[in-house]
Amino acid sequence: MVTTNIGKIFLQAYNVKYEKNYTAKDFFDKVFFPLVLDSPKYLQWVQNSPFVQMKQGQRVETLTSEERREKLSEFHQKILMGSQDASVALGYAASEEKGFATTSGQVTNMELSITAEDVYLSWIGACLGLGVKGGISILFDQPALLLDIFEGWAVYRKLLDEVPSLKGNQLSSAWNAQWLIHKYSRLFNPKNPFAHLDPYEEKAGVMGIKVESWTLLLIRICQHYTNPKMLGYVYGFGQMNTTIGFIPFVLSQIRRSFDFYDRLFQMEREKAEPLWGTAFGLQKACERGVVGLSAMEPKGLRDYILAKKMPKYKQENQQQTILFHTYITWIIAMLNNEELWAKALEFATVLQNFSTGNKQGKTSNSRKVDEVLKATNKKNFIESLVEIVGNSTEVDVITKIASLVNTMPTENVPYFLTLVRFRYAEINNNK
Repeated sequence: MVTTNIGKIFLQAYNVKYEKNYTAKDFFDKVFFPLVLDSPKYLQWVQNSPFVQMKQGQRVETLTSEERREKLSEFHQKILMGSQDASVALGYAASEEKGFATTSGQVTNMELSITAEDVYLSWIGACLGLGVKGGISILFDQPALLLDIFEGWAVYRKLLDEVPSLKGNQLSSAWNAQWLIHKYSRLFNPKNPFAHLDPYEEKAGVMGIKVESWTLLLIRICQHYTNPKMLGYVYGFGQMNTTIGFIPFVLSQIRRSFDFYDRLFQMEREKAEPLWGTAFGLQKACERGVVGLSAMEPKGLRDYILAKKMPKYKQENQQQTILFHTYITWIIAMLNNEELWAKALEFATVLQNFSTGNKQGKTSNSRKVDEVLKATNKKNFIESLVEIVGNSTEVDVITKIASLVNTMPTENVPYFLTLVRFRYAEINNNK
C-alpha cells in the first residue's frame, strides 16, 4: 500500500542520514511514539486505533504516561495477532466490506502478504502526508522532502507543549504542509526555525494550525529544488475517503515561470504567489493526469484569453499591476519563449501608431485595431490584419508578426494574442 511504501522510503533515508539501523518497529517505539503520541496532546488522531479507544473515565488529555504505554502495548499486541484493518494499518481497507466505500483507500480482492513491518511503516508514511485546503493530501516519494517534513514534527511537538490553547491532531492535515512552506521560504533560519513562523488560525474560538493552499506548497517546493519532478499520491482521508491516485508533478515548469517573473518585473514575488493556481482546485487539476504549469492558471485570466475582457491599467494600482504581471508571467511560461514578450510590445506599438497616426481616419483606424485585439485564433487575426496592412507605414513588422502567428502551434496563438492585448493596454496607460 502507498502509506507503507512511503514509510519505507522515509525509513531508509532516515537510517542513512542519522546513521541508524532501525526497523519500522524500532523507529515507532524510539522516535514515532514519543514524538507523536506520548503526550496529553497527540500530533495525529487515528480513528478507531488503540490510541484513541478510551476506557471508562479516560480522556486523551488526562492519560498518564503509564496509561499511554498500555495503549502502545495493546497496539503491538494487535499487530502480533495479525490485525490489518484501517484502525491498525493506516491507508488499508476497513475491517468490514460495508466500510470500503467510505473509509478505505485502495481496496483489492487480491491476497496480499502484509507483514508487521508493513503495518508500522504505514503509520510512518501516513503521518508524512501534506494536507492542503479542500481536504486533499499529497504523499510524495522524494526522500529528501520526506526528511524535511519529519524535521518539522519536533517543532510541532514543541508548539503544542508550549501553547496551551493550541489544539493537536493536525500533523498530516495541516502542519506538515505549513512547516514545509515555512522551511522552503526565503526567510527560513535553520538556526532559529521559529523565526517568521506564524502557522495559527482561530475558528469558533479554537486556535489551530492554518491549512495552506496546494498552490503555495507547490511553489515553495519548486523554488527549493533545482529540477523538481516527483510522483505524488493524491488522496483524502476522513469520514468519506477520496482516492485520486498517482499523479506526476512536473514542478520545473512552475520554477521557470517565477524565474521569468523575477527577470521581467522585479516586484515583490510573495504578493503574486497567492494569485497562482486559483482558476480551479487540485482535484480538478489532477484530472489532466499531470500537475504542472497549466494547473497553476490564475483565476480570471481565461476571460482575457478569450477576449471577453480587455486589460485596462489603472495608474498606481499596485494590486492590479501585480495581478496582470502574474497573468503575463504564466502566459510566457506556457509559451516557453521570453522573446515573445518583446515581440508583443513591438506589434502593440505598431497598432497604437496606426490607431492615432491618421487624424482624419482616427475613429476608423481605432475600430480596425479593436478587431485585431479581439482576435483569438489564426484565421480571425490574419483577416483583421488585412484591414490595416494596406494603410500602415510599418508593413514589415505586421508581416513578420503575421508569419509568426501563422507558424505558431495553434494552442499557443491565444496566449500570444493575449500578450499583445496587455502590451497595448500598457502603452495606452503610459500615454
